Amino acid sequence: MTAVKKQKFGGITKMNISNEGISLIKKFEGCELEAYKCAAGVWTIGYGHTKDVREGMTISKEQADNMLLNELDIYCLHVEKAVEVDLKQCEFDALVSWTYNLGPTNLNNSTMLKVLNDKDFNEVPHQLKRWNKADGKVLQGLVRRREAEALLFEGKDWTEV
Repeated sequence: MTAVKKQKFGGITKMNISNEGISLIKKFEGCELEAYKCAAGVWTIGYGHTKDVREGMTISKEQADNMLLNELDIYCLHVEKAVEVDLKQCEFDALVSWTYNLGPTNLNNSTMLKVLNDKDFNEVPHQLKRWNKADGKVLQGLVRRREAEALLFEGKDWTEV
């Protein structure tokens, strides 16, 4: 695999998540058209959307897809800003999925980012998998998601996880 070709927009270099990365996010987030409280107790809708979600809220599948794509643009920028090394598409996709689930603050403060920026690519999958808890409890859904993200980062098939 080769490094991702970056697109230039007004002097700003921007990477985009691929359909593979979006598929991973959709698989593990699932799509809920009615607001619910996630494992961390936060009101959520669509594919893990939390901003301005309130009890009783409903959306269409098209709205859920649009929310996801709009948010992914932001998460791609967070990853690109934090990462100081060139990435392959699969690596970028895995990092965007991880950041979408955990947030940019966790990305910026993580040992995973430090080892990545130190070019220790072999250690990154292990570091991705460490983030498998909500409210201090290991959740099997997060164990599976982190395994899938680690496999995707390595360019391996994650779809059977």
